[in-house]
Amino acid sequence: MVRAIDVVEEALKKYGAPVYVRHEIVHNRFVVDSLKRKGAIFVDELDEIPQTTAPVIFSAHGVPKSVPEAAGQRQLFAIDATCPLVTKVHREAEIHHKRGRTIILVGHEGHPEVVGTMGQLPAGAVHLVETEADVAKLAFPPGTSLAFVTQTTLSVDDTAAIVAALKARFPEIAAPHKEDICYATTNRQEAVKRVAPLVEALIVVGSPNSSNSQRLREVAERAGCAKTALVLRADEIDWAVFGDIRSLGITAGASAPEVLVEEIIDAFAQRFEVRVETVSTADESVFFPLPRQLREAATA
Repeated sequence: MVRAIDVVEEALKKYGAPVYVRHEIVHNRFVVDSLKRKGAIFVDELDEIPQTTAPVIFSAHGVPKSVPEAAGQRQLFAIDATCPLVTKVHREAEIHHKRGRTIILVGHEGHPEVVGTMGQLPAGAVHLVETEADVAKLAFPPGTSLAFVTQTTLSVDDTAAIVAALKARFPEIAAPHKEDICYATTNRQEAVKRVAPLVEALIVVGSPNSSNSQRLREVAERAGCAKTALVLRADEIDWAVFGDIRSLGITAGASAPEVLVEEIIDAFAQRFEVRVETVSTADESVFFPLPRQLREAATA
């Protein structure tokens, strides 16, 4: 997610405003509004963009193949900010398709990442399941070769249950070589599982349309935290709920900048004596380079 934001920032530095972005670069209103002020113009579809030489950036969630094809037909200067972990899922799906397998995608209908993944292949090649009940409804001709991939921002626990149901129904189904769920999503969920039983309340800093942020809130509830909330800014805190607690957990969605976490902490510090303890389950040292068009600018 940070990489995608950096793509827009670097494009603005190198090429100047405006820079067009198809869909929200990440699902965080604070980030999107900040980029708008710097000259980024967000659109839902390419046909909203005038004929221009300005960069057109595809969001971190990935896009169907039809989108870069349409950009090419219009000779737009396209920069792909798709998260490499999402691209990995796209490549997995393509390989399975080339090997004659029917693909099952575990994900949420309508999410941009799911739309992008399904759009890598011809209509009907990918079947979406959201729940174990959906798995039970699947029906394929005898002898159908199957494989599954998953959306990268799902709940680890929910996905495990659905994958178990898939393997129980289709023992020969091909699985990803490595876990599809984003390492940042997994690490945050593990940290929440550790903290949630120990605190009276937990706040997830993130946007309502952020899948990985919503999953963090659900994980906290399941781990036994009685009071949970998803908020983007400090002014969204319901002090009637959070005004009389003695211990609080704070985590953030993958696209929430650190400044928003600090804002939440500051809001509590104005009302309480605050002592902060950091809980981490893993060190995140993975690095993904910027798209080729921007690497020279970033180096300079």
